[in-house]
Amino acid sequence: MPIIEVTSEITGNVWKIVARPGERLEEEAPIVILESMKMEIPVTAPEAGVLLEVCVLEGSTCSEGAVVARMEV
Repeated sequence: MPIIEVTSEITGNVWKIVARPGERLEEEAPIVILESMKMEIPVTAPEAGVLLEVCVLEGSTCSEGAVVARMEV
């Protein structure tokens, strides 16, 4: 099964990690919630699959294009 990298579309702070490694996620399921300009923006699974790892920590800053997670699809 291929492994894909899930990236951030914006620069923001990692407000909350929603999914945990090993979880099976459906397409568009939230993985991480970013906060930017007082808005909450979810980073979602682009396809259904298994979350392998979350590459950010709650409270950290994430830049646009940064790898947030890796999934097996």
